[in-house]
Amino acid sequence: MAAHAELAADSGGAANAAEWASESARSIADPAPLGLSAFALTTFLLSLVNAGLIPTAAEPVVFGLALAYGGVGQFAAGMWEFRKGNTFGATAFGSYGAFWLSYWALVTFYVKSLGTSAPTAIGWFLISWGIFTTIMLVASLRTTAALVALFVLLAATFYFLGAGALNASATVTKIGGWLGIITAAVAWYTALAGVVASTFGRPVLPNPPLGRR
Repeated sequence: MAAHAELAADSGGAANAAEWASESARSIADPAPLGLSAFALTTFLLSLVNAGLIPTAAEPVVFGLALAYGGVGQFAAGMWEFRKGNTFGATAFGSYGAFWLSYWALVTFYVKSLGTSAPTAIGWFLISWGIFTTIMLVASLRTTAALVALFVLLAATFYFLGAGALNASATVTKIGGWLGIITAAVAWYTALAGVVASTFGRPVLPNPPLGRR
């Protein structure tokens, strides 16, 4: 009887701990708007350079942003998505936060040492991220319409920028830049939808869910 009582107490304690953890996760603010905003702003500025709308000499303005906001800020959002139990959000924000950190490191420390192999290396770097984005696109088909549009555009952006780097094509790179601008706009819209849903206490901007029916 004592053993049964002890087992019941242990089971009850585990259940209470699980319930507390679940309640604690629900009480955390949604980190997705932060991650989306960090991604959008950094992508927008770099895409202005790639599209030729601001001079290439202005590109260093992106570096600090890539480190602090697109990198650290977005990565932090990914870690909070882990805490909320959102595998998709954690994978996306954690990975793209790491992308911006790696981009900052690449242009700050390593790109000059690549020499004549830089276009090939950077091209495949971008295409590799395009492949990862395509994988995430498949997973996004059970999220929302805005996220699906975002991943379609982002994958295209990576592929065009990668192809532009591999072929030293300014035209293809500019197309990638314009796609990046549109991608940033969609990310900002999705972030805004999340923020106003929180402040208004109800969905305001359309973003239809694509879950199973």
